[in-house]
Amino acid sequence: MDSFDILWLQGASCGGCTMAALEGGHSGWFAELKRFGINLLWHPSVSEATADEAVAIFERIASGEQRLGALVLEGAVLRGPNGSGRFNMLGGTGRSMLHWVTALAPRADYVVAAGSCAAFGGVPMAGSNPTDASGLQYAAAEAGGVLGASFRSRAGLPVINIAGCAPHPGWISETLAALALGAVDTAALDAFGRPRFFADHLAHHGCARNEYYEFKASAEELSQQGCLMEHLGCKATQAVGDCNQRGWNGSGSCTSGGYACIACTSPGFETSQGFMETAKLAGIPVGLPLDMPKAWFVALAALSKSATPKRVRANAAADHIVVPPRSDPGRRP
Repeated sequence: MDSFDILWLQGASCGGCTMAALEGGHSGWFAELKRFGINLLWHPSVSEATADEAVAIFERIASGEQRLGALVLEGAVLRGPNGSGRFNMLGGTGRSMLHWVTALAPRADYVVAAGSCAAFGGVPMAGSNPTDASGLQYAAAEAGGVLGASFRSRAGLPVINIAGCAPHPGWISETLAALALGAVDTAALDAFGRPRFFADHLAHHGCARNEYYEFKASAEELSQQGCLMEHLGCKATQAVGDCNQRGWNGSGSCTSGGYACIACTSPGFETSQGFMETAKLAGIPVGLPLDMPKAWFVALAALSKSATPKRVRANAAADHIVVPPRSDPGRRP
């Protein structure tokens, strides 16, 4: 099987997406790549190539001398100042990351955004965005970005957005593996170019706090076991991702660690104010579960609260189980 060559570049980012990728697979990320015939041409953090060798790779790809399976970008692209891209120069090349992205993307069979910064601009474009940061094909939820809304890679696909801050390592490895196997088409992507194998799920699915959610038994402070949606800003019912089904590092997730989901797979998530506080209007959370009309939610919430078992209500406001499940006398346990 011919190798599937990928080139990983890093724009404006914290490096968290690389850290996530390195956590992938029981045998490690490099073994995962090798298993699917993926050859990592160069990566800014893990490659041993000299600067001259790296530049030579870039130039061979840009000239069409060397074929590129996938261009992977981690981090936003800084277009400033004045569209020059000079806020983010790629050291040793004398050229900006903006230059290299726009030169290399048309040469790649696939273009992949690793993380929400590369996909939608993410944290670097928060606030007044003085660096003119942007995602590859989106600026928040607005199509366009650096490459333009009409951009298609050599394989005829838009930018594949492995959203997340950081994305789950499985999402990165499995997307690259699927690309190497030629198993990704437009039907495999959602409206924001996110692979549907994780974007067809909600972070809410598989949450260990779901019993509390069903009865609207809410935590009011951090460390409490109840649902985090009503008071502590959790957006798991609105955010795509299967992060509560596959777990990080074998078992973890934001909500299982006691922290609210901040919808980091969603474009524009960085604009939220007060991540740990639920925005409300007339006492009702502004952000309601996807696909659920407001009136239904209000009615079901009222009904659920009226039927909340004492055990669930007591445990929701505690940092450990204070009332264990019990059967009524005469019932089989």
